[in-house]
Amino acid sequence: MLAAYRKKYNDAGHVCWAYKIGCKGDNFRWNDDGEPSGTAGRPILGQINSHELTDVLLLVARYFGGTLLGTGGLVKAYKEAAAEAIANAQVVEKTIDEGIEIAFEYVLLNDVMRILKQFEEVRWEQNFGESCEMRIYIRRSLSEKLSGMLTAIHGVTKK
Repeated sequence: MLAAYRKKYNDAGHVCWAYKIGCKGDNFRWNDDGEPSGTAGRPILGQINSHELTDVLLLVARYFGGTLLGTGGLVKAYKEAAAEAIANAQVVEKTIDEGIEIAFEYVLLNDVMRILKQFEEVRWEQNFGESCEMRIYIRRSLSEKLSGMLTAIHGVTKK
């Protein structure tokens, strides 16, 4: 992907970038593309971090305009360009969900549904045959709490 952008902006003096990948954000890298060390990629990554983004690649193509900016000017220029790119981007928020599988008798259905309705971002699949089986999807950070509440109902078993 980086090579494609390098080709697209082949007339730019520098195509500097930073990325951050993964839900914990511990996989990141930045590149100054020939600018003085730390003056381009690091400020771009700083903007990614300050906006709490992940699973993102941000590139800034710089064309020489005849004025030498110095290291402070470069840092400021890349930081502002990255901030503007983020401000104009469509940021998509996604959650990491976990599945919980439970089984219970029909008599407990109202108790289970009462608990599920306490969580806004919960969804489920149900299979009601001789007994009730559900696969419930919820944000990972809430999974343990929901699981504990459901298994606290006598007769609900976690599969």
